[in-house]
Amino acid sequence: MIPVAVVGAGPVGLLLALSLDRLGVPTVVLDGERTQPAQPRGSTHNARTMEHYRALGLAAQVRGLGLPWDHPTDIAFFTRYSGHELARLPRPSAGQVLRDRAAADRVDQTPEPMHRANQMYVERLLLDHARTRPNIGLRLGWRVVGLAERSDHVALTCECADVTRVLRAAHVVGCDGGRSFVRRVLGIGYAGPGSVDQDVLGREATAAHLRIPRLYRDCLAGRRAWSHWSVTAEFALNLIAVNGVDEFFLLTSSLRPGRVDDDAIAGLVRRAIGAPLPVRVLGHRRWTPGAALVAERFGEGRVLLAGDAAHLFTPNGGFGMNTGIDDVVNLAWKLAAAVQGWGGARLLDTYELERRPVALRNTRAARELNLGLGAVDRPADLEADTPGGRAARAKAGAELAEYGRRTLDTSGVQLGARYDGSPIVVADGGTPPADDFTRYTPTSVPGGRAPHLWLDDFHGPHSSLYDRFGAGFTLLRLGGRAPHANALRAEAAARGIPLTVLTLPDPVARDLYERDLVLVRPDQHVAWRGNREPEALWPVVTGH
Repeated sequence: MIPVAVVGAGPVGLLLALSLDRLGVPTVVLDGERTQPAQPRGSTHNARTMEHYRALGLAAQVRGLGLPWDHPTDIAFFTRYSGHELARLPRPSAGQVLRDRAAADRVDQTPEPMHRANQMYVERLLLDHARTRPNIGLRLGWRVVGLAERSDHVALTCECADVTRVLRAAHVVGCDGGRSFVRRVLGIGYAGPGSVDQDVLGREATAAHLRIPRLYRDCLAGRRAWSHWSVTAEFALNLIAVNGVDEFFLLTSSLRPGRVDDDAIAGLVRRAIGAPLPVRVLGHRRWTPGAALVAERFGEGRVLLAGDAAHLFTPNGGFGMNTGIDDVVNLAWKLAAAVQGWGGARLLDTYELERRPVALRNTRAARELNLGLGAVDRPADLEADTPGGRAARAKAGAELAEYGRRTLDTSGVQLGARYDGSPIVVADGGTPPADDFTRYTPTSVPGGRAPHLWLDDFHGPHSSLYDRFGAGFTLLRLGGRAPHANALRAEAAARGIPLTVLTLPDPVARDLYERDLVLVRPDQHVAWRGNREPEALWPVVTGH
């Protein structure tokens, strides 16, 4: 019997399989498509997602994908690309990010800053890496057409060409997107608001993969960015740089429904350029932005949901895929505990308890950004060379710059997810920071992400504390007087719980964590802290 079957070989499904592989759990990944899509999608891998890539040893490879090393990742707003620049949010290139990181303070909280690389590139990397892992079986081209839970397993009926097979799995996770077959079989619906009625990323939208070989040379020389918005009274669209040379990802709601073809897309882009440059459409699709939908439940019995199968986002802020990846890092260790026998009967129930509130929070944040963009005034004289036109551009530029800042200042969303009130988090009366969209405050109050620290030790200057965490639980012994915690170690070994004990006499670490002993979960969230060994800790944090 397969321990875990993953339905869907997108980034979320592959991250789940790779995370389970790190924990020693075999998986089979099934997907109806034989090949991964070659169409661009999201490009934002936020700081938390990059930390998860780092834990798998993949962060440096991900940073090698995407834009050239010296390409700025600015967000820029224009009327037309050959016209007025309304606002620009400067952001460093991939190379500058690493130079800045090397000079960061020891208590800097972003060991892996956000990276822009299109999802299609990163999916290929994840798939290629999954192919090298002996614990991961890939079944591309196998479509799941039936699912039935039994007393001790789930039966999956799969088809590939004319062949039908039934697989038995102890657990199944649907990572199969917004039209999830797994979610529909479970009879679980979405709740929340759908599309917004606005003409900037609202109603029905178009996404397209374009090649515009002369855009940078003839129109935007010296004005490159990652995100290039064209905003006029007539239309609004965004060209996101894919390779930093000639490929772009178009997002727009300015094409009439039912009238979308290659010629219409190319014509709109030429109008936005303001010059008859060649525009080749490599592919396009329709989609509905503005949604903030969360599944009513994140699973049932042995079948669970993650990623878009559990929540649908508008793209503003880039929270969708990243929330899904955080889902499966939370879920992976709990599935490992169930499969390996050290998890309690209540442990898998905490997946929904912990992650659904985060999905509600993050979908709401993305929708607020979407509505803010739609509220920007675009008067008829926005492009006019008149006092009124100049005033209109100044006003629109200020509003767009504020929108851009809000999409960038999201460290609270990226790093601040907390699991307060979870039955597997041991509260100690400490007060966690208030939830803040823009700001992340490091704290060891149980429930939140373990604070990061750059270490100066025998591993070399600026080695990350996170690199010293084990794949399972990590017990931090901090300062010079921390108890040896022999009883905790012995009980973990007796229960089969994977535990790494890390001793850090560094006073900076003790000050940052505020306790002598801190237990960090496999997903890098704090489960417990204290100054002496507790009694009966393991049954609580493992769901018994």
